[in-house]
Amino acid sequence: MEWIRQKLDKFKEPFAKGKKLEKFSPAFNALDTFLFTPNHTTHKGAHVRDAVDLKRVMITVVLALVPVLLFSMWNTGYQYLVQVNPEVDFWEAFGYGALKILPMIVVSYAVGLGIEFAFAIFRGHEVNEGYLVTGLLIPMIMPVGLPLWMLAISVVFAVIIGKEAFGGTGMNILNPALTARAFAFFAYPTYMSGNSVWVMNASEVDGVSGETILGTLAAGQDIQYSAMDMFLGIIPGSVSETSAALIILGALFLILTKVGSWRIMLSAVVGAAVMALIFNALPSLGIAGNALTNFPWYQHLLVGGLMFGIVYMATDPVSAAQTYKGKWIYGFLIGFFSVMIRVFNPAYPEGVMLAILLMNVFAPTIDHYVIQGNIKRRLKRKKAGINQQVETAV
Repeated sequence: MEWIRQKLDKFKEPFAKGKKLEKFSPAFNALDTFLFTPNHTTHKGAHVRDAVDLKRVMITVVLALVPVLLFSMWNTGYQYLVQVNPEVDFWEAFGYGALKILPMIVVSYAVGLGIEFAFAIFRGHEVNEGYLVTGLLIPMIMPVGLPLWMLAISVVFAVIIGKEAFGGTGMNILNPALTARAFAFFAYPTYMSGNSVWVMNASEVDGVSGETILGTLAAGQDIQYSAMDMFLGIIPGSVSETSAALIILGALFLILTKVGSWRIMLSAVVGAAVMALIFNALPSLGIAGNALTNFPWYQHLLVGGLMFGIVYMATDPVSAAQTYKGKWIYGFLIGFFSVMIRVFNPAYPEGVMLAILLMNVFAPTIDHYVIQGNIKRRLKRKKAGINQQVETAV
């Protein structure tokens, strides 16, 4: 790697302070720090030294996403090919899916990083690594048939309005990936919902059904998939939301590396289960339900983007609650509202997107009241201690 270091140092000279390309130094430094650890050191004062920086945190999340992404490439091809020919070759399905998903990833990174670099040069600060995860998440939560130009516009909206308008990485109040999906959902609804968008070319090939399980239930129809199909992810859906098994594997990896909050993940699952159990109990109370309310509570956890949203987006350290108690409240309400929205409003059978964005807005408020509650309890304990000292003195 030494020869790469030497080459970069040589190319770096025109970007140094006072040189003709100084203005573009943030773009070059982004490439440098992506390949190598920053080589500057501190010379005075006390500093915390840790090998985990923002770049390594982002790479850890990307690694947790890789198994889900690879499976989604196979499942994307399988969901289309199996309805054309029941005998599907593994590599044929994987190749078909890869050819559809990889261009989405390329467009997401090209457009998003282009905007990030432009803002870094304009503002004169270094390029942050936050988009490493966002750029991969955005195509993973979109329908596979979404036109690339729509994806590009959604990325532009998410990066400029959802992130840079607030000051860039670490300042956004909403999850950028979900901001992109929300924009696409409301700007191009016919490409983001319905029974022909979740399987590639479903609207063009006779006999190909592209409806998700939640969409089928919202329409009052019976589903044809087993609980094991739902757990493994061999079902239609957004590019990478379907495999609960691999998402749980990614969650364990994020928890063990202390990158993802287990409090948010666990409380969100509990919140979703509680809401689903409430709906399942309606028939015993004499209240007639529908296909969604009668859907078994544990299967609610396996379908749609619930698990994917909980693990990879609800735990976003920037837009989530920061206090320990706040994380429990924040996660529980995300799960609770996700199931509530998908059941009460058939127009939004996938409620996790709206639930997470809603709680992103309220996360600072949750933390505020948690902190104020702690302050009041401490003042109460202090007052009680002073009174006890006075009584003892008397």
